[in-house]
Amino acid sequence: MTDLIIRPAAPGDRAGWEPLFLGYGDFYKVPMTAETLKTVWGWIHDPGHVVEALVAERDGALVGLAHYRAMPSPLRGIEIGFLDDLFVDPAARGAKVGEALLARLNGIAAERGWSRIRWITGDDNYRARTLYDRVAVKTAWNLYEMTP
Repeated sequence: MTDLIIRPAAPGDRAGWEPLFLGYGDFYKVPMTAETLKTVWGWIHDPGHVVEALVAERDGALVGLAHYRAMPSPLRGIEIGFLDDLFVDPAARGAKVGEALLARLNGIAAERGWSRIRWITGDDNYRARTLYDRVAVKTAWNLYEMTP
């Protein structure tokens, strides 16, 4: 097995990225359309859009993804990082792929002067939470949503 490579998503990665993102949507029971996939892929490669992506590559195949962005923190008067999506191919789990993606994102935060990275996950996402508990601190905040 070759080493794991964590890198920004490249335009030629769509065929490997798409099944990972679909798997992420399936996990959270969020249906994805071809238009959703096209839109998000477009965001990732639009230098004017805030969404960026890292991919994890092993043996020439993509095995994980992380979508992230800068997020203003008005209370602090700074930008911090926000991790929107993290997904590892089920066949690659247990091989520290998620940990490597988070470590690279932490490095990006340091390079950009973000004092922190935030993310949310499902309360019942026990496997991911085991990783998150190792690399981050769980906050006391609760998440609320309104829909118009």
